[in-house]
Amino acid sequence: MRILLVEDEQPLARYIAVGLRKHGYAVDVAPDGRTALDKVALAPYDVVILDRDLPGVPGDVVCRHLAQTGTARVVMLTASDAVEDRVEGLTMGADDYLGKPFAFSELVARVGALARRSAQARPPVLRSGDVVLDPARRTAERGGRALGLTPKEFGLLEQLLTADGAVVSAETLLDKVWDEHADPFTNAVRITVGTLRRKLGSPSLIETVTGAGYRVP
Repeated sequence: MRILLVEDEQPLARYIAVGLRKHGYAVDVAPDGRTALDKVALAPYDVVILDRDLPGVPGDVVCRHLAQTGTARVVMLTASDAVEDRVEGLTMGADDYLGKPFAFSELVARVGALARRSAQARPPVLRSGDVVLDPARRTAERGGRALGLTPKEFGLLEQLLTADGAVVSAETLLDKVWDEHADPFTNAVRITVGTLRRKLGSPSLIETVTGAGYRVP
């Protein structure tokens, strides 16, 4: 899942981005509203974490744009947690609202909830044969054996299982599992598919569709 974090306080932005990446999310960071609008025009995001108090283009303007275009779900962050501010934020199009300071675990839970809402309806636990992946608990196993996946391997398997047998291109996997710093000509997807296959073991679960991508039949 890909997230855009819009936050001008750089130490806080680094803290949130690092924490979310440890949970397996691909995270891009924008330090102001103008940059945020530029990024959402170029890349698909599942969730945008949006500071309301931004330099230049205000967070309110970014939020209204996202709401009008249906680009992504929005968690709005603000130093004010007054009821009227929460109501105003939700009215302008935010899907959720979190006052600063906040517990990081709560932010992760809210992001996960919004991500589930932004995707097409799917079961909370993904399965294919004897493979079971639980996105909420961040666990994956095959035949009762824990797979010990890295965040990228987990995200890649989640995308393939969510596709429910459809082919997922390498470009889509790169967009959803990696972030804006990924080289579009990299072989990271192919390498990660290879390590994931080894961890999954036999019989092989991931099928390569030549010229199209990968799928889990």
